[in-house]
Amino acid sequence: MSDDTVVEPGPEAEAAPEPPRRHGALVTQHHGDTVLHASRADLATIVRLLRDEDGFNMCLDVTAVDYLTYEPDRALPPGVTPERFEVVVTLMSHSERVRLRLRVQVPEDNPTCPSLFDVHPGTEASEREVFDLFGVIFEGHPDLTRILMPEDWDGHPLRKDHAMGRIPVQFKGADRQDAG
Repeated sequence: MSDDTVVEPGPEAEAAPEPPRRHGALVTQHHGDTVLHASRADLATIVRLLRDEDGFNMCLDVTAVDYLTYEPDRALPPGVTPERFEVVVTLMSHSERVRLRLRVQVPEDNPTCPSLFDVHPGTEASEREVFDLFGVIFEGHPDLTRILMPEDWDGHPLRKDHAMGRIPVQFKGADRQDAG
């Protein structure tokens, strides 16, 4: 066979199956948990659909991860572009007794995400905490102000590139010479 010969795939060659989706978001399994990989633009709509149509009536948590130093170790499905930040939302269905996690990629140069306050008002404090500690801005949040750090604090302390402060420690008698 010459190098310019084109080989047509036979009938046994099939296209890879379409990855599973739920309300448009890619679905994966991680340690027995169902994970939806939602886009930022679709997050609030998907969470509303999960509440109204699928019975996920409680938002347990909204948090974030800074993957600045862990980029090579991330497992994301094909089609999901890794970004520095990831907002993680955990929902629960009481009737089905099941939890569901959503992972949303948030770029470093535009760290914004839609607020879930209108869908789950209980997210108000968690979103403020993520804003305060990671600097992710939740668009549409009713009061996005610091919740843990002082208002004049510079930066976001859970970012991997945030300078760690040092507090000098003095031990009683440390500057004395041992009499021995």
